[in-house]
Amino acid sequence: MNVRVRFAPSPTGYLHVGGGRTALYNWLFARHHGGDFILRSDDTDAARSTDEFRTDILESLRWLGIDWDEGIEVGGPHGTYRQSDRFGRYKEVAEAFVASGAAYYDGATSDDLKQIRQEATASGSSPVYDGRHSLEIGEAERRIAAGESPPIRFAVLRPGETRFDDAVRGEMAFDHANVDDFVILRSDGSPTYHLASTVDDVDYGVTHVVRGEDILSSTPKHILTTEAMGAELPTYAHLSLLNGPDGKKLSKRHGDTAIRAYRQAGFLPVAVVNFLAILGWSPGDDEEIVPVAEMVERFDLGAVSKNPAVFDTTKLEWMNGMYIRQMSPGEFSARLGVLVAADLGREPSVDETQSLVDLAPLVQERAKLLTDVASQVRFLFVEEVEYDDESWEKVMTTPEARVSLLGAASALATAEWTHDGVEAALRAMLEQQELSARRGLQPLRVALTGSSVSPPLFESIVAVGRRSTVARFETALNRLG
Repeated sequence: MNVRVRFAPSPTGYLHVGGGRTALYNWLFARHHGGDFILRSDDTDAARSTDEFRTDILESLRWLGIDWDEGIEVGGPHGTYRQSDRFGRYKEVAEAFVASGAAYYDGATSDDLKQIRQEATASGSSPVYDGRHSLEIGEAERRIAAGESPPIRFAVLRPGETRFDDAVRGEMAFDHANVDDFVILRSDGSPTYHLASTVDDVDYGVTHVVRGEDILSSTPKHILTTEAMGAELPTYAHLSLLNGPDGKKLSKRHGDTAIRAYRQAGFLPVAVVNFLAILGWSPGDDEEIVPVAEMVERFDLGAVSKNPAVFDTTKLEWMNGMYIRQMSPGEFSARLGVLVAADLGREPSVDETQSLVDLAPLVQERAKLLTDVASQVRFLFVEEVEYDDESWEKVMTTPEARVSLLGAASALATAEWTHDGVEAALRAMLEQQELSARRGLQPLRVALTGSSVSPPLFESIVAVGRRSTVARFETALNRLG
């Protein structure tokens, strides 16, 4: 069997991190089995679908390194792979179901449905719609001729149940007493998700449907629809949803939930892919840093946990830092140079570039996000430092700040201008002034760089140069008054 999987986002919002994980698991499964990964657009909701969201989904997938064999923009044997272009096909299937008795035109009004719900609540039973207002074919045709458009519902057989073996969750069973006669074609002629998604899966030859567990309760409807089409059932695998660190469903209260936010925040795509991959899937041996090639080789739906996974940005930042440190010095320096140029709005000079190269390994050792690194080295390229207010208030308002700045300016005026020479001069100053390293060196860091967070101090002083360093200390002293 040739494995065929699909990812079918709706362009009604930016690609969610949960959707990114679902796409990744489908892609890993397809690549592991040498199968096909299809990208489809479930865009039947015309009012909420936008080009902005469509573009974001494609850009986010490509940023993650997820490519597709068929689908949007790539093409294939099934047209545009957009549901909005397939309404005729969905209507054809719905009408065929009516002709076979698998579905019916429905005459229930909103008041009828409300009454059914009220009766079910009063009796303590499940408020499913059971077809009591179904229309005879003749009556349905009369109404259609008169300009009405009754919806079409699928007829669920009761009593009965739908059972299937979920590749992640195991044996599943759904009693039809809890499954509505569900609408498949609305009165406006638009298909519901249940019809459109299932028809596409059948028409595209999808063998495995890997999706979030929020769709699990709809799976009996999709199985019944597939069987009514006379098609072979795919294997279903429902992934647990993502939780925040507090154990509750991941939402905006936990921070950014769209892939684009992590693209813009300085995360490496390989780090985000690695993080998403292990949110519920174990590659074995308690490993956490796993190259993509090894993910493809090892991926197994049977190793995916059915328990919710925790999306913890602190861990993602740690992992991103690990990948930053795996870069070669040359690659990191090149990246840093591009970021600095963008931050400055100009290309660094030859001397500035050399200072940047000298400091790059020290920045790389401590970096968690690429967006942080340009700000950490900005002090190398400015005449006047901009002080971070929080750093100034915390560090420069202490009695030791003035003593340290005065002593450092004097000590560095004649110090040997090397790392060892600068360090020896400043440590001698600290001893002479009876200052601890923390109390005595932090004011120098803020005066030199504008922040209490920067590359190592002695290396930074050497990179800035004697004249500029002493001048910055004097500027800070003047500001102290």
